[in-house]
Amino acid sequence: MSQSDIINSRQIQWFPGHMTKTLRLMEKEIRNVDCVLQILDARIPISSLNPEIERITAGKPHLYVLNKADLADPEITRQWLDYFKSAGAGCLAMDSKQKGRAAATKGPIERELSALMERRRNRGMVGAAIRVMVVGIPNVGKSTFINSFAGTTRAKAANKPGVTRGKQWISVGNFDLMDMPGVLWKKFDSLETASNLAFIGSIRDDILDIEELACGLLSSVRSIYPQQLLARYKLDSEALQLPPYELLQAIGAKRGMLISGGEVDTERAAKMLVGEFRASKWGRLSLERPPQRAGSKEVAESAQDIETDEQ
Repeated sequence: MSQSDIINSRQIQWFPGHMTKTLRLMEKEIRNVDCVLQILDARIPISSLNPEIERITAGKPHLYVLNKADLADPEITRQWLDYFKSAGAGCLAMDSKQKGRAAATKGPIERELSALMERRRNRGMVGAAIRVMVVGIPNVGKSTFINSFAGTTRAKAANKPGVTRGKQWISVGNFDLMDMPGVLWKKFDSLETASNLAFIGSIRDDILDIEELACGLLSSVRSIYPQQLLARYKLDSEALQLPPYELLQAIGAKRGMLISGGEVDTERAAKMLVGEFRASKWGRLSLERPPQRAGSKEVAESAQDIETDEQ
């Protein structure tokens, strides 16, 4: 049974009104910045690559950051770095929760803008601030990145989507960072993309069926990291052959999540399971692998390349 058989017969969508305002704000403000720094989730680099952001920011120098790399499979992250670079895109991996780690982007930003900086020097504009628009999907870690970059708390951060609601200019040395609210796109063409975003918490949980979400996550992870799943929940290998809902029940039973009559409280088990995945208690996992080679110099087209490769 495939993941698309499990997740939600209803299409997953979440695009509240403030996201429309954010896209309009990006279109207005893009002319006022020198470059764009797009934060991606290292576990799902393509699913977290918003095509609307790519469209709006296409004319500016670009740097991608694979954030939350401490939660992702390090070998797969290395492959993603190679993939982005082969597509002609500047890319770094980091855990921006580690104090000062985000400062590693300062050099690459300056290199990305070297031509602009040279023109500024020729005009005697030495020391002019570099204006960087920081963008990404909800809950990808933009505000945490900015706080790490600044070395102090300058932007609101929380482990849930929708905290940043308006642009914030934050000055750090010779950088002016514009922190934009997290934004998705109006319609997900791929169920896999919508599911991956839901798994990592970029779509509000209260619009989702948590049991369907947990079953989809089990279906996805057991095909690529079966041993981690078995070890975490002390299951035998035969459990991997169970339909996802029965596997969820088996995990709930192992954790003693029973209600009257000895039945498993599957809603409680689902919340536990999704929460433990997001907290990386299953180990370092990556839900997306790069294609064997970059199919285009436009990284935004990679999502289509991946879907084609997997069909």
